[in-house]
Amino acid sequence: MPSKEHDQKDDPDIALIKARKMKELWKKAALEKSKAIQKEDEQKRRTRTDEQIVSDFLYDRGEEALKLAESQFPAQTRAIVKRLADLIKSGEIQQRISGGELLMLFRSIGISVRVDTTIKIEDHGKLVSFSDKLKKVNEEDPNKEK
Repeated sequence: MPSKEHDQKDDPDIALIKARKMKELWKKAALEKSKAIQKEDEQKRRTRTDEQIVSDFLYDRGEEALKLAESQFPAQTRAIVKRLADLIKSGEIQQRISGGELLMLFRSIGISVRVDTTIKIEDHGKLVSFSDKLKKVNEEDPNKEK
C-alpha cells in the first residue's frame, strides 16, 4: 500500500498547485523588495545637504554672500554652514537670513569676507561709476576749488 507522501509527490496536480504558490510567493517578495527600494530612494531624496538647507533660508543676495565666503574661506564656511543647518533643523533659526546678515555673521566671528562694491549713478541716461563721474567733473573744471 503506497503512502500518502508518495502519492502527493507523484501527483501532477499537487505539483502544479505548489508551482503556482511558489510563483505567487516570488511575486510578493519581489514587490516587497521593490517597495523597500523605493522607500529608501525617497528617504535619500528627502535627506538634503546642509548647503541646501541653508540656501533655502537665504534671501536678498544671501546666495551671493555665501558663494563669496566659500571661495575665500572654504573650510570655515563649511563649518559655519553645518552649524547653521543644525540650528535650522532644530528650529532655533526660524526666520530667513539676508545676505547682509550673513556677512555680519561672518565678520562677527572674525572672517572678513571681501565684497566687490561699486556705486553707480545715472548720467545722461547711462549708468556710470561714481569714480568715473568724479574724474569727469575734475577734468572739465580743473581750476575749480575743492
